[in-house]
Amino acid sequence: MVKRSQKVYSGRVTIALEGHFADRDAWSMQNCPVARTLAALGPPSAVLVLSEAYFGTNRFGDFVRNLAMTESAVTARLRHLVKAGLLSREPYQEPGQRTRYEYHLTKMGQDLAPTLVGLMEWGETYLPGDEGRQVRLTHAGCGKAVTSQVRCADGHDVGVDEIIMGPPNLDEPQNGGGPARADQTADRPSDDG
Repeated sequence: MVKRSQKVYSGRVTIALEGHFADRDAWSMQNCPVARTLAALGPPSAVLVLSEAYFGTNRFGDFVRNLAMTESAVTARLRHLVKAGLLSREPYQEPGQRTRYEYHLTKMGQDLAPTLVGLMEWGETYLPGDEGRQVRLTHAGCGKAVTSQVRCADGHDVGVDEIIMGPPNLDEPQNGGGPARADQTADRPSDDG
């Protein structure tokens, strides 16, 4: 029988913990997927740079202008996102100019779309600006609203109280297998972006 624990606080049920996770005091969040993801994303301003890449921005000066950030801050964020494997750095050269670089979302960066949509949706719901909601995401194919949902592999909507966190089933195919680890990536932003 698999050991499982689930707590209720003020009438709200939490994610159930299973297997070695059931003893919550026996493990640390230091190397959990959330901590690793936040480390890959970096500071909040790096997430804004990544979001800007989703809007089609790919040149250094455009990042600086669109985000109203300093050149040194954008350089540091681009360097971090390239090292994390979320953006690639590709050279280009305008006629008569020196070589510069463009930044493009990698597969790993593109796969963060549901997370960024979820952050946008959550922010619009719980932290609307002074003028109310600012953004509406729609599906280009049908015009309906785009939302972020938690679903199981069979397509069922899943509430937080229906989630069980346990050790991976090693017989099932695992997600991921994306690009090389960040420390294996040769592309590094230069100071001029």
